[in-house]
Amino acid sequence: MKVGEKISFEVEVKKYAPHHYAGASLDFNPIHIDSDFAKKVGLPGNILHGLCTMAYVYRGVMGSKDPSKIKKLRVRFKQPVLPLEKLTVKGEVTGVEGNLAGIDLTVENQKGEQVISNGFAVVEAT
Repeated sequence: MKVGEKISFEVEVKKYAPHHYAGASLDFNPIHIDSDFAKKVGLPGNILHGLCTMAYVYRGVMGSKDPSKIKKLRVRFKQPVLPLEKLTVKGEVTGVEGNLAGIDLTVENQKGEQVISNGFAVVEAT
């Protein structure tokens, strides 16, 4: 990896992704699986789990590479992600030291709104 190298990854959040992630994570908070409940508490509908959104960031950075190559991943959740949204993970390598590369990351929905800001990953560059 070289400083300035860009990363771009697109994903469409499937309609039932919040339900599938709820089952996998055992997080059955109704804001994720019950659209009517989510609307009652002021959300536009059921929302994706933040950690599932973060997993898309991971996939955008690592793809099919060895998962042990990622050394650090942090994000700031800016707004909820809804089922059927199309997300674009964007990154840029901002530094390389030895065999480690630092990557600044953001995620936008199809409206161009940031759903994740101030993301950062450190990965083995080899």
